Amino acid sequence: MPDPRLKALAAAFAPEHELAAQLLPLVIVSDDGSHDAAHLIRVWKNVLRIRRGEGGNVRVLAAATLLHDCVAVEKNAPNRADASRLAAERAYEVLDQLGWRSSDMMAVAHAVLAHSFSAGIPPETLEAKILQDADRLDALGMVGAARCFYIAGRFGSGLYDPLDPMARARPLDDKAFALDHFETKLFKLADGFQTGTGRKLAQERHERLGLIRELLLDEI
Repeated sequence: MPDPRLKALAAAFAPEHELAAQLLPLVIVSDDGSHDAAHLIRVWKNVLRIRRGEGGNVRVLAAATLLHDCVAVEKNAPNRADASRLAAERAYEVLDQLGWRSSDMMAVAHAVLAHSFSAGIPPETLEAKILQDADRLDALGMVGAARCFYIAGRFGSGLYDPLDPMARARPLDDKAFALDHFETKLFKLADGFQTGTGRKLAQERHERLGLIRELLLDEI
């Protein structure tokens, strides 16, 4: 009997819900709440928003979205930069088992490979550019701030340095303080978006992220 929760989650990936039903059991592989089913659904919604303005192969985009984090590597792991390569290899294997044609498997694998910030691999196809933009949007705005603080708690970091929250007289250290991660990474993301639609959405969320920091500083 089909899992009703899995069926409901797959429905969120319409119009590619049937593909999602096949892939979701294979991709929810970690207990990391910043890279869970909710993250996949948010990225898919971002993909659809960008695709409305840019185009792109919806089936390739759906598979790439579902599989982009299919190999779990913690953010503090020494091989973190290899995560997207490992996921791309796994994505190719999974789609091969499902009988996909080679060109589409390669398109998905490249999008998965190039989506990662830490890997630093330029996206060469429209679908890869869309996935990279969609995934990075999830690191901005309110959700981006929430994920940042969640990850800090997961790894035992503080919210901010109580003596120097803005790092005016000390080096930035985002391993010790979540707020430092805004400056070391999150505020830099909006400058690297690949599509026009993605850049517009990123600027809106970049501004929200700035407001979130202002509100936090006002309360401390």
